Amino acid sequence: MIPIENPTVTLFIGVLGVLLSASLVGIAMKWRVAQGAPHAVIDNFNARVGAWWVMVAVLALAFGLGRTGVTLLFFFVSFFALREFASLTYTRRGDHPALVVTFYLLLPLQYLLVGADWYGLFTIFIPVYAFLLLPILSALGADSLDFLERTAKVQWGLMVCVFCVSHVPALLTLDIPGFEGRQVLLIAFLVIVVQGSDVLQYICGKLLGKHKVAPTLSPSKTWEGLIGGIACAVALGTALAWITPFSHGQAALMALLICLMGFFGGLVMSAIKRDRGVKDWGTLIEGHGGMLDRVDSLIFAAPVYFHALRYFWTP
Repeated sequence: MIPIENPTVTLFIGVLGVLLSASLVGIAMKWRVAQGAPHAVIDNFNARVGAWWVMVAVLALAFGLGRTGVTLLFFFVSFFALREFASLTYTRRGDHPALVVTFYLLLPLQYLLVGADWYGLFTIFIPVYAFLLLPILSALGADSLDFLERTAKVQWGLMVCVFCVSHVPALLTLDIPGFEGRQVLLIAFLVIVVQGSDVLQYICGKLLGKHKVAPTLSPSKTWEGLIGGIACAVALGTALAWITPFSHGQAALMALLICLMGFFGGLVMSAIKRDRGVKDWGTLIEGHGGMLDRVDSLIFAAPVYFHALRYFWTP
């Protein structure tokens, strides 16, 4: 079990307060603005808030079950994200052995290594050994048509959906002096800042946005939304310094790093969606699209955040 410290309880009470306020605002808008009739923007807002209630409840349950619960949660996040990625990726019969090994051998092994705190292997298992194994399996299928493209797609899916995401539960393995037993708050800081940045960029973009960042990749992202959202998210991260081993200045810098990597992660995953000709990765989460739509910012932020912590805060 992960020890439930006062900061953890206080943080969850705060999150529940924010969700309750958002729910009440959504109900008020539904009846005052839409007068109970269907309204695309308000209905989407309420669907997103409802999905957040479910996601926060699942996260709280995983935290309560300890390291095993958190590791299993993100194992399933990786599984569903990888399934969405594979469903939009061009493959042929010769790739089936590689896909089977990816889902049912490499994915579980990566999370077993994380759970066992085998840092020396879980950080190289996928980018070295899995990356060598997968093209071998595809080559044994004796199908050379688009071989390089097909192999690269399977490898990239494994990298972003499994390797990068697995760094979230890996945060529980970090031994930071004076912060023992509170590693769960490192995950809370990451998730709140990166998801908060997404929401705040969206709000600032709607209110102030005029100049597109990358109109062909992500038409909704604007420079005003990006700068305003990141600035607000950095302020949020700074305010959350009390749940971390960081000073306020360090929390601000770490939040800025998380926000920037989160933005680039979302942009890269948007480019892949545009290449595939889809708006969302899936429909798993009402109001949020698929699993990959919800964790696209986390994908790039998690490993960079993990290694920054390991290099600068652990002995």
